[in-house]
Amino acid sequence: MEHTGIHEAVVVGIPDESLGEKIRAYVEQPEEEVKNTSSLTAMDIIEFCRQRLPPHKIPHEVRFVSELPKSKAGKIQKQALKTNL
Repeated sequence: MEHTGIHEAVVVGIPDESLGEKIRAYVEQPEEEVKNTSSLTAMDIIEFCRQRLPPHKIPHEVRFVSELPKSKAGKIQKQALKTNL
């Protein structure tokens, strides 16, 4: 969330054969922001995280979405992201 190009983000654990589970980050980038800013890549985000987080917290994957699924209370629904692997 510290990165200026990220509107909102969430991380979830996803199954992995060798690690058991790995981290996938979902980054919300509304379409109007994508048009108005330079392209932010998954590698940009991973490198940004490498500079600030311990190795076990760095995402292995980054997926961009126009909107994160939220409940009526405004809480991000991680389970909805996990079911759409």
